[in-house]
Amino acid sequence: MDLSVNNSNLAQIDITDALAFENYILEQQQVFDSKIAFGGYLEKRNLYQRSSHFKSEVTEERNIHIGIDLWTQAGTAVICPLDGWIHSFKNNDAIGDYGPTLILKHQLENEIFYTLYGHLSLESIQNIKIGMSFEKGQQLATLGNPSENGDYAPHLHFQIIKNIDEYCGDYPGVCSLSNLDFYLENCPDPNLLLKIKTLK
Repeated sequence: MDLSVNNSNLAQIDITDALAFENYILEQQQVFDSKIAFGGYLEKRNLYQRSSHFKSEVTEERNIHIGIDLWTQAGTAVICPLDGWIHSFKNNDAIGDYGPTLILKHQLENEIFYTLYGHLSLESIQNIKIGMSFEKGQQLATLGNPSENGDYAPHLHFQIIKNIDEYCGDYPGVCSLSNLDFYLENCPDPNLLLKIKTLK
């Protein structure tokens, strides 16, 4: 699903209203007879302009999305894509932020990397502990509703991170144009793991 600045249909709705935005997504799902809408990697969006979290008078606007979003109903199970353990978690509760967030650490042979899961339900992080392990195919969390997920239509923000630096329970999911080269290298296309096939 195209949520970029190039989608003129978005100008017809109030994208700052989570319910209106959710209705738009549901309409798109009905058109394509789909339960889940996805997309957004490297998409330039106007969606973040409502929040000072992404722009201030002294910082460059962050509006390039560096994860994949999977849009579906609140309460939907989030399944672990590969073995890992909890690196960190946090409720990033500012408007427009992730809301409840989990970060998993993974090791494949000698390669260590991380995956981030944003816009979860508060219930998802209540009994989590750092170091807790999850196996591929195990339920990791559930999706949150707008009152707890940063005020968005229900969806999962999924992101791969190579070097997480000092971040805990949080990592930028949207970047500015001037920082894009860094994030292209550090946050590769999440479809490397999801392997969603698209029809062109």
